[in-house]
Amino acid sequence: MKTRILHVHERQRHNSFGDFVCMNCQNFVSSETMLAGVHHRNHCPFCLSSRHLDLFKAGDRLSACKARMHPVALTLKKTAKKYGIENKGEIMLVHQCEGCGKISINRIAADDSTEVLMNVFERSINLSLLEPLFDQGDIHILTPNDRPVLRTQLIGRS
Repeated sequence: MKTRILHVHERQRHNSFGDFVCMNCQNFVSSETMLAGVHHRNHCPFCLSSRHLDLFKAGDRLSACKARMHPVALTLKKTAKKYGIENKGEIMLVHQCEGCGKISINRIAADDSTEVLMNVFERSINLSLLEPLFDQGDIHILTPNDRPVLRTQLIGRS
């Protein structure tokens, strides 16, 4: 049986398995794939906050910033399927770093709070800070017209 050893690093506890204590809500977050439904946990399932760890690509852990990243909106992952149905992509979280302002997109996990996801969506509808995101061209923030798609994907009904 492996022993999990916790290390204190940059005011956030991690162990060799990727578990951590959320720097926003202080809840323990397991990176267990069976719980999260993803192989690489990158945000808290309780408050959806993250930490600015990656610089160039997901998982590189090269960012010097290390500040808290707040969920600011939801988007749909672009699909490469030639005949895919528009607006039926995977739901993604849009995070913004409170330290440097960097925007990142992260896959939601199976154990993410549906209530908090819906709250992020509702708060993002009228936020003027999201306007610069549209200028990036590849991030299309969900709008009130996307509510049925979001509800169907999260809870199975619109």
